[in-house]
Amino acid sequence: MYKYCISIVVMTFNNPTDIYFIPPGKSSVTPGLGFLATSLVLGWWGIPWGPIYTIGNIGTILSGGKDVTTEIMGSINQSDPNYGTGNNYNIPGQNAGNSSGYNIPSQGGGSSAYNVPRN
Repeated sequence: MYKYCISIVVMTFNNPTDIYFIPPGKSSVTPGLGFLATSLVLGWWGIPWGPIYTIGNIGTILSGGKDVTTEIMGSINQSDPNYGTGNNYNIPGQNAGNSSGYNIPSQGGGSSAYNVPRN
């Protein structure tokens, strides 16, 4: 997840983006470059928060954004009555053995896995 800011003289809006799935081996900086440009062009105008948010957002984007995997997986685990029963999770509509998805082991170990589709 990334953040970008837009300023209008005395008002600054520091907004979060949607959550992006970054496949293994891919850069986590690349999806945030558009938000970096938005903050650089439109963010620094507001006084006093524009420059402060812009600098913070630039640092976050260049470090790969905010990793929210733990929070998302915790929410999935908490909301799923089958968690920890040895079944595979099918996210969304992919089979666990399908080569078009990533099998990510569950936190509890064992044979449970999350099947996250490739983009």
